[in-house]
Formats: sequence, structure tokens, C-alpha cells
Amino acid sequence: MQYKNEVEAVDALHHTFNKIKTEISKVVVGQDDIIKSVLIAIFSNGHCLLVGVPGLAKTLLVQTVASVLDLDFNRIQFTPDLMPSDIIGAEILGEDRHFKFIKGPVFSNIILADEINRTPPKTQAALLEAMQEKSVTAAGLTHTLPKPFFVLATQNPIEQEGTYPLPEAQLDRFMFNIQLNYPAFADELNIVKNTTSNKTIALEKIIQADDILFFQKLIRDIPVTDNVLEYAVKLASKTRPTSEFATEAVNKYISWGAGPRASQFLVLGAKCHAAISGKYAPDIEDVQAVAEPILRHRIVRNYRAEAEGLSIEKIIKDLL
Repeated sequence: MQYKNEVEAVDALHHTFNKIKTEISKVVVGQDDIIKSVLIAIFSNGHCLLVGVPGLAKTLLVQTVASVLDLDFNRIQFTPDLMPSDIIGAEILGEDRHFKFIKGPVFSNIILADEINRTPPKTQAALLEAMQEKSVTAAGLTHTLPKPFFVLATQNPIEQEGTYPLPEAQLDRFMFNIQLNYPAFADELNIVKNTTSNKTIALEKIIQADDILFFQKLIRDIPVTDNVLEYAVKLASKTRPTSEFATEAVNKYISWGAGPRASQFLVLGAKCHAAISGKYAPDIEDVQAVAEPILRHRIVRNYRAEAEGLSIEKIIKDLL
């Protein structure tokens, strides 16, 4: 991909993003903000956790994204009996009496980890190691995962029987925690109309793996001013009780705040949000636009906040 300068490249990213979003919207109706967040995570080289009740097109969204981006896609259905080797692969004895490594489904560009909280911690850890290191180790050998590599995990918030909630340290690996809500009435009418007939929608493949890697590098090259950088780091610091920037509400209602990874993602997310909006450098509004899904799963409320019905979203809104 050749562009004369970075300005031209950012313009190309803005144009490409709009084309991808339009294409996905043909299949996934009424989830524009969700689609935008998933694409920001992908172009920022981050992972997403999609949280919502069954039937809100979480799986369909991920499958559609994979086909529009022309990437390899694998779905792993997480169950209580799933083993780490079912994800990363295993050594087997071949016909030549030598061990060889058979790659598991994690060796793909996009992984849909369906109902990630349904599997025990040992199996969750195997996937989360792959997310962090972009490689897996088996029998002492390291196997590099294909690039780009994203995990889009889904979690069901209502059926809590037989689940293993992700610990905070593992949740921290996800760039975004995206909450899906029920569609609006008009959108649901469209969904039902499209899915109860023989209508088939052919999706155009917009970009390939090399293009995504180029845009990921481009986003890191986007300049950011000191005041935006300071705002992002200060915002993450504000969520930490007893820190110098903590507000009275944070000290009163929060037991644990966001770590430095949140600051990194706030800056990366702001850069990407600016680029897809057609801007060449992020401002404070871009940080605010990505703050909620980045901070939501990194803040732990205390009993007082829960007793008073104070939501994490309300706390984040007050900090912006």
C-alpha cells in the first residue's frame, strides 16, 4: 500500500472505515456504535469483550467483520470441559514415530471466543496468554500466531450458573468491554424482515491482512499533543482511590481503579477515533469518545456503590 504521505494514508483509513462500516451494516442492523468500537479495537491492535444477553447478534457481528476484512476466522465455543489443548493445539505422535505439533483453532486472524466465562480458569488462561504474547508454547517450542490476530470474546451477563467470571487481571487484556443492548423497535422490524425471508446478502471484501497491519502501524505514528496525553493519563489516574487526582466520589465508591494499560489504550483509541473521523491528530473529545468501553471493566465498585445503585457508567461520565 503506497501513499505519498501520512495525511493521504489517514484519509485512506477514514474512507476504508466508512466502507467497512457500511458493508457490515447490511447484515448487522442498528448496532452502529458497536461496529465502530469493534473496528477501532481492530485498527488499534486490541481485543474486545462483547457483553450482552443471547440473540443480540454478537456472533453474527464477529462473523460479518471477519468476512468483510477478508481474514481467517475461527469460532471456539467455550464449555466447562474445554481443555487448553483444544484451543492452542497438541503434540501427537506421527507415522514416522516423531512428535509433531497440530495447530489448534487459535491459529487464525480473528477468534470468536463464544461465552468465554463458561470455561475453567486454566483454559481461559491459555487463550489470554495467546492474546498477550501473540504466540503459544507447546512442548518447549514457541509457535507464532498469524498477523493480525484479534480475539473477540462474548459473555452472557444473565446465566451465571456454571460460569467462571474472568478475573480483573485477565479482563485487563481486553481493550474494550462493549455492552450490547436490545435493538430499537424500527431496527428490530428490519432485522425480522431481513431474517425471515429468503433474502441473501452478498458482502464485499474490503481490505486484507496486510492493509490492516499497515493501518495499525499508521495509527501508532499519529502525533498526539501533550495536553491530550496528560488528559488521558489523568483520566485513568482519577479512577484510582487515594491517588492525587481521585475525586471524592472515587474515594467513596471505588475499591480498585484502572491500571497503566488503560492509559495506553485511551491514547491509542483516541488516535484511531480521530483517524476514522477524518482528523489528523486526536483531541480531548476523542479520548472521551473511547473512555467508557476502555474503563468499564477496569473499575471495581465497592459495596456502598452497589447498595446505592450507582453504575460504573455514571462514575465514568462524572470523571470526563
